[in-house]
Amino acid sequence: MQVTDYLTRRYATKAFDPNKVIPEPLVKELMASLRYSASSTNIQPWHFIVASTAEGKARLAKGAQGNYSYNEAKILNASHVVLFCSRTQIDDAHLQKVLAAEAAAGRFDAAPEAKAASHNTRLLYLNFHKYDKKDVPHWLEKQVYLNLGTLLYSAAVLGLDAVPLEGIDQAVLDQEFDLNAKDLTAVAAVALGYHADSDFNAKLPKARLAEEEIFTLI
Repeated sequence: MQVTDYLTRRYATKAFDPNKVIPEPLVKELMASLRYSASSTNIQPWHFIVASTAEGKARLAKGAQGNYSYNEAKILNASHVVLFCSRTQIDDAHLQKVLAAEAAAGRFDAAPEAKAASHNTRLLYLNFHKYDKKDVPHWLEKQVYLNLGTLLYSAAVLGLDAVPLEGIDQAVLDQEFDLNAKDLTAVAAVALGYHADSDFNAKLPKARLAEEEIFTLI
């Protein structure tokens, strides 16, 4: 299959079949896609809460009440739901953890001096957003959205259905999982599984702006 085959197959699932469960090997692939997603300077400012049990999905569904109740059934009926959490700040402990992971992977074996360069580059970008742009939380959330896109495409490649959910009460979920105490905050969720026969959106053609509207070739 071509890349476009997966992209045109993917759509925002509106109703999941609660009787269909994603096989564990595919769950492992999805989790690997979350681990290996790109982020600016490899800063990896994320944490993921993965709900697959009825109890776990019920906890996530607490963030889909009131004005967000239209997403409750998606959360409860999906096979798995991933809550994307972003770090609210980056401290030295996190920087050192990332650097240690890079070293353990052997990234500096051929050039030991690259270790300091990697750390300094990450620190340069962090300080730019901290002191110049003053938008560290926003910058970190943008990295999380890169990861969200990776998961949606990975699900399509694996033949799974998915829907991103920004319509959640982030404050409720921050409290439910005590995220702020861990310097984390809820950003968005993705529900994954297999669409129900009643999902009207599965039968609709994909619509995008024409190429001439969105590309400038120079």
